[in-house]
Amino acid sequence: METFSYKAAGPGGVESGTLQARSKAEAYQRLISRQLRPIAIERAGEGGDTTAVKRSPGAVEFTGRLSANELLLFTEELSELLDSGLQLDPALRVMESSKDSPNIAKASAFLRQEVRDGVSFSNALRRCGTGFSELFCSTVAAGEAAGALPKILKRQSEYLAVILDLRKRIVAALIYPSIVFAAGILLMVIFMTFLLPQLTVLLGKTGKKLPLMTQMMINTSDFITHYGIFVLAALVALIIGFWGWKRSAEGRATWDQFKLRIPLIGGILTGKFLAEFCQTLATLLNNGVTLLNALTLFQHATGNVYLQKLLSAIVERVGEGASLAATLRSQPFFPGMLCDIVTVGEQSGDLAASLQRGAKRYDREFAHQIERLTAFIQPLTIFVVAIFVGVVAYSMITGILSSVASLRPQ
Repeated sequence: METFSYKAAGPGGVESGTLQARSKAEAYQRLISRQLRPIAIERAGEGGDTTAVKRSPGAVEFTGRLSANELLLFTEELSELLDSGLQLDPALRVMESSKDSPNIAKASAFLRQEVRDGVSFSNALRRCGTGFSELFCSTVAAGEAAGALPKILKRQSEYLAVILDLRKRIVAALIYPSIVFAAGILLMVIFMTFLLPQLTVLLGKTGKKLPLMTQMMINTSDFITHYGIFVLAALVALIIGFWGWKRSAEGRATWDQFKLRIPLIGGILTGKFLAEFCQTLATLLNNGVTLLNALTLFQHATGNVYLQKLLSAIVERVGEGASLAATLRSQPFFPGMLCDIVTVGEQSGDLAASLQRGAKRYDREFAHQIERLTAFIQPLTIFVVAIFVGVVAYSMITGILSSVASLRPQ
């Protein structure tokens, strides 16, 4: 065991201290498990990034956040510049003058200043706002250690492009149904709060008993007109209460597990997770990160608390010496096909290549699931909206016809 001094950002601000670990990677993991964001770690006595860096006059500050698109653009551009033969400092200087994104220009200026002040690029990324995840920073650190930063950044840009594409597919699949549903709700509100009350006054003058469907719609309209504000307030309170419960530790774990069991939606979320699992591990392993460290990094990068607990158990067993394939087989959540892919990779000695093939397979399955969801949701949304509008229209027409019939001379 060695002693490492560290500087890390936590809920209470930046803190410094020492800890015992077998390696820098393990020290990073321990800090992450304590909900700290490592800024710098050095072996005790070495000095370096853990001490306060003397900032240059007029030093640039960047506390913003790069969006997913900006992060991809930043990684692609920096990878291309480094691959063309430029060193890191001049490459960042070129990006500093970029007019495509002010955020990227500011981040590049900050990173260049940090690098010129003697901070490693991976640690500079950790200090740069909140746009660079620990997964990204650790991958860059592995590239720096191996002297293959351009290659690492290129792979990282490919990985980010895949993950961003997964998210865009989900959003694209939900846009049209959301618009149709919102339009249907708006139409219903107009019917119930404006048209139907006016029709009620007209029909009431006839003095004839209205058809059951028409009377039910009028009663519903009256209820919404008189008590709609209270219903809306109760709905808002319910949403706020649900949001608060979901943010609690127990509520979030329960909700995250429930989401995976929702028909259609659960399959898509599972497919997305499996594609990201394979793609992330393959990228990290190809970049020189050990399997245990790769699993740990992916565990903390996963937003689903239920899956985090699942991955925590896997990390523990792999850390005890169990094979990844055997560990995955012990978890019913992981499909047998993935376990077979990992088994082949471990037996052939090229786990990264097998996981890359698995990522492509699950990416295709994910695309098919999105297509099935879109094919199901779009007609279902139109059908539901049509039923609502049809019921309202039918009740209005039958009421009018009934009133007209009562006005005919006997």
